[in-house]
Amino acid sequence: MRLRWPRRVAAQVLVVQLVITTGVMVLATGLFLAPLGSELDDAATLRALAIAQTTAADPDIARGLISTAPSPAGPVQTEAERVRRATRALYVVVMDTHGVRWSHTTTGEIGRHVSTDPSAALSGREIRQIDNGTLGRSARAKVPLYGSDGRIVGAVSVGIAYDSVRQRLIDAIPGLLLCAGAALGAGALAAVAVARRLRRITHGVAFADISALLDEREAMLHGVREGVVAFDRHGRIRLANDEAVRLLGLDADATGRALDEVLAPGRTTDVLAGRVDGTDLLAVSGSRVLVANRMPTRDGGAVVTLRDRTELELLGRELDSTQGLLDALRAQDHEHANRLHTVLGLLELGRHERAVEFVAGVASAHRASAEQIAERVRDPLVSALLVGKTAIAAERGVSLRISPATLLPHRVVDPRDLVTVLGNLIDNALDAAAERRLTEPPAEALGGPAAGPSVEPSAGPSVEPFVEVELRAERTTAVIRVSDTGPGVPPEMRERVFAEGWSTKRPAPPPPSADPSDPARTAFRRRRGIGLALVRRLSERYGGMARVTARAGGGAVFTVVLPEALAPDELAGDGPATRQLTSAGESR
Repeated sequence: MRLRWPRRVAAQVLVVQLVITTGVMVLATGLFLAPLGSELDDAATLRALAIAQTTAADPDIARGLISTAPSPAGPVQTEAERVRRATRALYVVVMDTHGVRWSHTTTGEIGRHVSTDPSAALSGREIRQIDNGTLGRSARAKVPLYGSDGRIVGAVSVGIAYDSVRQRLIDAIPGLLLCAGAALGAGALAAVAVARRLRRITHGVAFADISALLDEREAMLHGVREGVVAFDRHGRIRLANDEAVRLLGLDADATGRALDEVLAPGRTTDVLAGRVDGTDLLAVSGSRVLVANRMPTRDGGAVVTLRDRTELELLGRELDSTQGLLDALRAQDHEHANRLHTVLGLLELGRHERAVEFVAGVASAHRASAEQIAERVRDPLVSALLVGKTAIAAERGVSLRISPATLLPHRVVDPRDLVTVLGNLIDNALDAAAERRLTEPPAEALGGPAAGPSVEPSAGPSVEPFVEVELRAERTTAVIRVSDTGPGVPPEMRERVFAEGWSTKRPAPPPPSADPSDPARTAFRRRRGIGLALVRRLSERYGGMARVTARAGGGAVFTVVLPEALAPDELAGDGPATRQLTSAGESR
């Protein structure tokens, strides 16, 4: 059966850790045993040296060596054997200056020449070594033997059986191996624990799978058309794909930094940081409308997905405008039918001159209204917006007025921005004015001939709901002011109305449809609270401001200042002739 290298990451890490742990323990044991043997050899030779020095210091041995002949029963042999037995040495050999033994463990060796060279000891040096002799391998020491007059009269050689040294080493190995085995077992358990945790973290995938997953993840994150931002548990940006960088305007070094360091304070930052609860949360980044969803991760971080809803919001607003125009056209259809019936009746009655006067009066009234707007607002897109909003306002029972101070020359740098700002302000003002008109009782209900004398009259005259638009040019700055007769904005809410997603309006009901997933229903599920946020963002992008104040007599006044929204006079051709035409139009 052939062993195969495991494919899973946890198994590979376990095998590698076990091999490393075993190798480290074997190496550590070997490194410990090597100096241990050297230390045991050194300790044995030091012990032999101490015995030899003690023996050589005995004056009886020196006297016996000088005064007697070598004999198994001589005083030198007797004293040497006593020392050997007392110290449990392998041998204690006393020799003369010629290297002849005077004592030995084997009495037959007495009187014979020693088997090793004694010249070093006889010359006055002390020797420690591991060597082989007649009694085998031993740890030995040799010292010179001095007479009473201080001259060297011989030498003493002491040996410690090397088997005892090796036995001490062998005796130490079981304890050492036990410690090594315990350390190896602890390392193996740690390796198993790490491998199990790694298996949970990696979900049991292989290294090749991890590499493929990383490649697929990079391709997917940078290929999708939705922004993806990942945060760690401390709120730092861990990952941001290309679309998220584009939508949020992040810097290249945003990764690894806190969210509050790379984005300005506001709703967008609060939504991304998870300080706002909910799903499909709206946020505005620059001029873009984003839908954000935040999903927490198991490690305490989070992943936020961003969808660009700018085009969808613009289409929804265009749909609202189209719907309003259709309502206005429908109302005008009824109005034109009534007028045609009136003209037909006059003709049938033979009052031809009165019919001509009636038609001329109606035509001149519409033409005068459009011409008045075109004279005061020279940009065709902005003037067309005002004409269309006038018809919508009339349908809703609200009068749209153009302030006498209105004068916008044909010097608008980007008319689409002015259309966005003005359209949102007029729509909100019409909603507010129409809401107040619907909630206030009619004048007849408050008092009048039909009510009878017992009914108290109203405290004040009923105000006709209207919206007034003022467009002014102050050199290169465009000033837009839209006021209404609605309920107004309380002082404590005048900043909140410009926040993304904040609105007092209820969402319009979707059109009836059998299928809940019908795109027609989805298109009407637009969130409120985007228009004024876009207005403020546009004004801030131009370096201006947007604010709301109270209108005298009730209602609200929204003022937007857009610096550099108009081209200079010399670039746009607003010379004296243009100003003269403007003055003529005003005087007319």
